[in-house]
Amino acid sequence: RHWVGIAAYCQPENKVALGFVESLNNKIRVMQRRTYGLRDEEYLRLKVLTSMLPQI
Repeated sequence: RHWVGIAAYCQPENKVALGFVESLNNKIRVMQRRTYGLRDEEYLRLKVLTSMLPQI
């Protein structure tokens, strides 16, 4: 549901730093490796979205 917004945010027109996009990509890949074997894609989506929330 939020993937379109995340992808749109990372477009060059928004002048997002390439390092930020690479770190986001790396976080997602690490989460995919850690959740290997789980069949619930919604769980992975929630993990990605909560990782982008500011720390309390």
